[in-house]
Amino acid sequence: MPEKRAVEILLVEDDPDDIDLTLHALREHKLANRIHVVQDGEQALNFLFCREKYGNRKPNDQPKLVLLDLKLPKVDGLEVLRVMKSEYRTKAIPVVILTSSKEERDLSGAYELGANSYIQKPVDFTSFRERVKELGYYWLLVNEPPPVTHRTKTSEVEEWLGSKVS
Repeated sequence: MPEKRAVEILLVEDDPDDIDLTLHALREHKLANRIHVVQDGEQALNFLFCREKYGNRKPNDQPKLVLLDLKLPKVDGLEVLRVMKSEYRTKAIPVVILTSSKEERDLSGAYELGANSYIQKPVDFTSFRERVKELGYYWLLVNEPPPVTHRTKTSEVEEWLGSKVS
């Protein structure tokens, strides 16, 4: 039987209200027990690549899903996505863009960089909860994730990250 992962969802969101709504919707429908929240792109990369305050995390203990806002402080969501999808250890993690942006360049850019889904955040509370419930249900219960493999390879991306966050 596969070992349970420590974090099922990494929520990358800087708006406290959207964080609360997302967490409430996921927990209300019992879709995730272990959700980790970071509020900027630099923290997301540090979490995923086990750097700085996340240095004690195991590199293979990755989330089953990343919910990623695009408009983030420090490192924007598209850059987080680019780095994730260019690194062997993180490229298979499903990334759902959950953003208020309707801009075509964000939509096309996200898919070009490897986003698995792009969802515009609804304005009203009920619609927002329903969208989060649907995406959680699909990505955590219906979708079959890739097998966890031992990935210890150092890469140019890790070196690049070291120069950006050190």
